[in-house]
Formats: sequence, structure tokens, C-alpha cells
Amino acid sequence: MRIIGLTGGIGAGKSAASQRFIHAGIPVIDADRLGHYVLEPNGPAFQGVVDAFGQDILHEGKVDRIKLGAVVFNDNEALQRLNSLVHPAVQSEIAQRCAELLEMKHKAALIEAALHGEDGTLREPMETLILVKCPVEIRIERLVRDRGMSREEALQRIQAQTPPEQKVHLAKWIIENDRDIEALHDQVDAIAKELLHDGT
Repeated sequence: MRIIGLTGGIGAGKSAASQRFIHAGIPVIDADRLGHYVLEPNGPAFQGVVDAFGQDILHEGKVDRIKLGAVVFNDNEALQRLNSLVHPAVQSEIAQRCAELLEMKHKAALIEAALHGEDGTLREPMETLILVKCPVEIRIERLVRDRGMSREEALQRIQAQTPPEQKVHLAKWIIENDRDIEALHDQVDAIAKELLHDGT
């Protein structure tokens, strides 16, 4: 089974591409959603994070991500400690889901995450990336229209992420999402066809 990363900056259309891949018959593992799951009260990273950062990060017995974010913001050591607790738990969940999909005889699966390739490298078990790109101005328009952000907030969120140009060398496929949804679907369908044809 081929395992490919799916990534793209905020507002680029990664989620729309993900939904189309699912429609085409390729399962998608949402790593960002798993990041939330592992911090739930019964999640595998919950107790370790509470032990590391204290009860103050909780609200009604659950990790308050805003409070936790405030603790690690601008504190690289704290952020590294958080990542050392959360990332292995997420990777374990991904591995479990990949094993289940392999057992189900899928030819390919995607792991969707905004942070793929942030450090310029690929993490196992991914063999390459599918990168969704879109001009900054269009991304700003989408974030203002669809998420109610101000233009300034949208630009700040975009600039806080690694520019997609720095991930191009990791991607076998690049989806240019600067036109309508049909154009996005056409590009996704072509990649899905290739993955389903070549998968072993």
C-alpha cells in the first residue's frame, strides 16, 4: 500500500482536496484530527501532557488548547516537550490506521496534515507529498469569506506557516488550486487514478 502525505497552507484548499480523494476511493487519515484525539481525557497523550504542564491547562477536565497554546507560545523548550508527548502518540495512531487499511487491501492511503514537511523532510511511512498550492491573495479572500477572519488575521495565519515553495521538493504531485472547484476535482481525480492504478 502506498502512503502519501497531503498538505497545503491554510486556505489553500487541502480539505476540499481531501474530500475529493475520499470520493475517489482513497482513504484519508486526518493527522490534525488525531492530534486533538490524543489529548482527549481518555487519549494516549492526555495524562503525560497534564503531568508536564499542570492542571492549569484544563477546563472542565479537558485540555484547553488555548491555555496550552499560551503556555508553549514563544517557549521553544516547552513546545519541544509538548511535541515529544503528542507526536509519538499521533504517529502510533497513524500506524494503527495504516495497518487497518492495509488489512482492508487498499492500494493507497493519504495522511492529511498542515505541518507535513515543515522541517524540510518527510516522516515515515510517507513516500512523498501531494501539495495543494494557491496564491496568497486568493487564500486571504477565502479565509475572510469562509472563516470570517479579518484580512490582517488571515495574512498573519498564512505567514505563520512555512511557505509552500519550501515543500515543493518533497512533493511528487502539486495541485494548483487557483481556479474553480471543478479544476481542483480534475487534478485530484487524475492523481487518484494514478495511485489506484500503480498501488500494489
